[in-house]
Amino acid sequence: MNNMKTFEDYGVKDWHEVTKEGKHIMFWHADWCPDCKFIEPKLPELEQEYSDFNWISFNRDDNMEIAQELGIMGIPSFIIIENGKEIGRLVNKDRKTKEEVETFINSVVNK
Repeated sequence: MNNMKTFEDYGVKDWHEVTKEGKHIMFWHADWCPDCKFIEPKLPELEQEYSDFNWISFNRDDNMEIAQELGIMGIPSFIIIENGKEIGRLVNKDRKTKEEVETFINSVVNK
């Protein structure tokens, strides 16, 4: 991943603190997830294409309490947060392509 920070890089326990200001895309994944590995090579391109967002990587297994709070049942998943409020989510267990993620982001941003 290009400039994407992991949640742990922020050194805080509360994800609300990290996302309270600005635009963020949360990428939820797990080390054992083949569908996560499928989309990971495309993430630097997505980060560059949507560079006005702060991209944050969340390992679901390391952040299970947050995953439960947000209802992350399937991975890979993406959630868009703007100024502390969720404005979109692509949360399911299906494999995702770069094009699907772009369509999701564009549908949220261009509302």
